[in-house]
Amino acid sequence: MNCPDYNSPTELKNFLESKGMSMQKKFGQNFLINAQARKKIIDALDIDETSKVWEVGPGLGAMTAEILSRGAELTVFEIDRGFISILKEIFSDYIDNGKLNIVEGDVLKTWKKVYQEKGIPDRFFGNLPYNISATIIADMIENKVRFEKAVVTVQKEVAMRMAAKQNTEDYSSFSILCQWAYTVKNLMDLPGGNFWPRPNVDSRTVVMSRKEEFPCCKNPDSFMKLQRALFVSSAILIVRPPFFSAPPSHQGLSHLRMHSSVSQDSSIRMPDHTPSRQRGPLHNAPESQHCPCHHEALHA
Repeated sequence: MNCPDYNSPTELKNFLESKGMSMQKKFGQNFLINAQARKKIIDALDIDETSKVWEVGPGLGAMTAEILSRGAELTVFEIDRGFISILKEIFSDYIDNGKLNIVEGDVLKTWKKVYQEKGIPDRFFGNLPYNISATIIADMIENKVRFEKAVVTVQKEVAMRMAAKQNTEDYSSFSILCQWAYTVKNLMDLPGGNFWPRPNVDSRTVVMSRKEEFPCCKNPDSFMKLQRALFVSSAILIVRPPFFSAPPSHQGLSHLRMHSSVSQDSSIRMPDHTPSRQRGPLHNAPESQHCPCHHEALHA
């Protein structure tokens, strides 16, 4: 296994040039060049020789090498054809002995087929491209695919939304979705200087541990549609019909009406928000109204 020096921007640049390659901004490619950070992140993944792992965006294989060195069975998703050829060259022995499988193409288009053929692995990992990070996480949760543990590095603003608390400006539909499926904890912040090329934003690594009690409602599809709908408008009211008790019970989602301009004592007004900092739909609501487990109407 002849790996480049993953800690040196100069060496990485020279290595790519020797292959007639360069970084492609359209794929959001940034290599983590901090060896201690890489080790800490893989330590948090908590893997051994019995683990099965998915990695999104392996690049030249810095994290891939660390995962394989711990004996795990690894499937990587890579879109860059040049990187794919290098991965096949560097990790040929692991490919031959069945420890590494490379899935070529856009992960948003390929992961479901791999899931259908091989099932859900123990772990999910990735230094996720900024342009797809929220999309891929949400897509998997919405398709009821949850991993025992996931460790992802994303743009710091996305990570803040993932772990945001109720009644904060970062609390959003994405916050609800992530915290519905996982316990989300921050692992470490990674300023731009930890990467090459250096991005214009900071990153954060988060650890997502699968919740045992899930989905906490009998109609998860309806719950997901409802919580997304609550964030579509900057000023929505959730209206409780007069026959609802408090909390509502056993009437079902069909009785919940959403209005953009209604004033009733039984309504909760949605706060204004901006596209980059969407606030919670129940920003001023009691604690029990935030958790899907408390919405008995969702159980119908």
